[in-house]
Amino acid sequence: MPHELLLLLPVAFAAGLIDAAVGGGGLIQLPGMFAILSRELPAMLLASNKFASIMGTASATWRYARRIELPWRLVLFAAGAAFCGSYLGARAVNYLPTSVIRPLVVILLVVMLIYTWFKPQFGQEDAGRPLTRNDLVTGLVIGAGIGFYDGFFGPGTGSFLIFLFVRFFHFDFLRASACAKVVNLATNLAALSFFIPAGLVLYSVAIPMGLANIAGAQVGTRLALKGGNQWVRRLFLLLALTLLTKLVWDMLRGS
Repeated sequence: MPHELLLLLPVAFAAGLIDAAVGGGGLIQLPGMFAILSRELPAMLLASNKFASIMGTASATWRYARRIELPWRLVLFAAGAAFCGSYLGARAVNYLPTSVIRPLVVILLVVMLIYTWFKPQFGQEDAGRPLTRNDLVTGLVIGAGIGFYDGFFGPGTGSFLIFLFVRFFHFDFLRASACAKVVNLATNLAALSFFIPAGLVLYSVAIPMGLANIAGAQVGTRLALKGGNQWVRRLFLLLALTLLTKLVWDMLRGS
């Protein structure tokens, strides 16, 4: 295991960095774990990935909250709904194959990329308007929907959250990314509420990876705060394009 950790720690650091800036750390960390720890059960790798990820996400959330004013009422409403949605999504996996949802996710990613690319001012400025009761209802719907998706399928959760926070609440990319971290915390907690009692977390791997995730998250938040909205927007587009390419490739391979 020490030999594997030498390979996994840089992977976890990179995943924490990317995830803190714009989400999508799972695109790096989970495939790395499956490649390096190929002898372990998939459920244990998924559980350990969530455990490590939540440490980095919590660290990034804490740092963002110190620097950016978050609409706590909205994000806590969305996070609560996301927790419930994620639990239901995880239960739904037993009744509906994830291959059913992959084509829909590809279509949504294409729409999201085109919309963001051809609207250069999208997410560049925060409207700073007071949130209404309708906004809270929208936050509940977004939280429940994205939470269900994360529990059921998962890839691109952070990217979808950022896009929806910008689109519906007129946040800038930086503030939207910070809000997405709070909701991601809730979805990860929902998953761990099942994984931990089931004894599926490999703590000897998950804890060191979590610490590396924290280190990466601190670097990622610093880069995001220093680079500003334009930098986060470019990284967002790159990550969404990478995810789209991966999903299309998986569909073509039939995996």
